[in-house]
Amino acid sequence: MKTLKNLSDMSDRRALITGGAGHLGQLMADTLAELGADIILLDLPGSNFSEIQDRLIKKWNTDPQIIACDLELEEDRMSVIDKIKSDGKGLSCLINNAALGGTAKLDGWISDFEDQSLETWNRALEVNLTAPFHLSQAFSPELRYAKGGNIINITSIYGQLGPDWRLYEGVNMGNPAAYGASKGGLSQMTRWLATTLAPEIRVNAISPGGIFRNQPQKFVERYIKKTPLKRMASEDDFRGAVAYLASDLSAYMTGQIIGIDGGLSSLC
Repeated sequence: MKTLKNLSDMSDRRALITGGAGHLGQLMADTLAELGADIILLDLPGSNFSEIQDRLIKKWNTDPQIIACDLELEEDRMSVIDKIKSDGKGLSCLINNAALGGTAKLDGWISDFEDQSLETWNRALEVNLTAPFHLSQAFSPELRYAKGGNIINITSIYGQLGPDWRLYEGVNMGNPAAYGASKGGLSQMTRWLATTLAPEIRVNAISPGGIFRNQPQKFVERYIKKTPLKRMASEDDFRGAVAYLASDLSAYMTGQIIGIDGGLSSLC
């Protein structure tokens, strides 16, 4: 009989995490490194790679591979794909985490609907939806060959719910149409890939609710009041789900979207 320790062991596997220098990306890297996985971190040029790398080496005695890449650019994605495929080390887990979110500083993004620009819409869909499709497609041969090959997409409650605009009144925050549309598309792509890539590759998603990032107090208070668990999420709230989905703990699970949102999506 297998034990939880056996099922969660990733010491013979390699995981690629996009958006690896972000808050959630670092949490995922730390989690999978603890389980023994080799880590590839991908993020924009100029990210705080050295700090993250030093921390993982000291904490888990693992030296992650670092790749600088702008996922908005197809040529950058192709370079990453070629680099990873050519080293012959394979890939067991792809985590599509990188995204243009509600705090991105882009023209025509955090603005009234009439002022949200088509250019920014296209940029958001390129990063949030096209890049996950491209990487999933490109690495499917490696994932098929790997032991426990799987894809984890990071979606959002706003891929399934419309925004409550009362949360944003009087604060310098927003919820662009392209964000919700791209995350909704990523949720549906999760289901599509799950049936298409089965039985060799499992495909699941995590749908986060609001994560506390020092947002304006008015927003935080409104969000907490609305949420059944009466708090915003922290990065640590996602550690268990990442470990579960990336490892054989979830070996008979595919096509599922796990909501980690304090119960917000259960409200009518």
